[in-house]
Amino acid sequence: MLVEGFPAGPPQTNCWVVAPGRGEECVVIDPGIWAEGPLEDIIAQHRLRPVAVLLTHGHFDHTFAVLPVCGARDIPAYIAPADREQLTDPWSAVGIPAGTPMFGRLTWSEPDDVRVLRDGAVIQLAGVDFAVDAAPGHTPGSVTFRSGLEFFAGDLIFADSIGRTDFPGGSYPDMLASLVRVVVPLPDETLIRPGHGPDTTVGRERRSNMFLAEARRAVGAQ
Repeated sequence: MLVEGFPAGPPQTNCWVVAPGRGEECVVIDPGIWAEGPLEDIIAQHRLRPVAVLLTHGHFDHTFAVLPVCGARDIPAYIAPADREQLTDPWSAVGIPAGTPMFGRLTWSEPDDVRVLRDGAVIQLAGVDFAVDAAPGHTPGSVTFRSGLEFFAGDLIFADSIGRTDFPGGSYPDMLASLVRVVVPLPDETLIRPGHGPDTTVGRERRSNMFLAEARRAVGAQ
């Protein structure tokens, strides 16, 4: 499997490109602020053909470029229903007044084709199976995507940390529950592709991530 990623925009949000290999169809995960240019470079370099955009959650630093990326190729975007309204109202999700300019943008709309992600679903895109797991805590509609030992975690878990829970709709207890339900059962060798920061593994986080340790203690997980 081909997996390429790059940090986009001032928040340095990781955008991921996943394909069976060079010259194949691909899926784009979380095209954030000003992601279009670097994304086009990766697509051209590997001769890829995007067929869909997957969104781990609705925060604007993960969805900023979803409209141009989907519109340029007439492809769908997938998002959990609880976060869908953030595509047209990004302000309320981060607690700032409606209409505030965000990195030069004043108006927001969703792509023509938006499809709903359901917990426990397995969707096949570009010849790759993605298992969808609901992971509320950072946002009510946060999800993760698994394909083999590749785990696209969004803002659920980072190297030595987790996503913020102090935005509107965030919940620290829900975050801990999501860590236990989604992350703890994964094999140690699972590669975590986070929404921010460097790659890590489940095994490393099991040993060093204080939040994952707290979540495991809370439910007596091993």
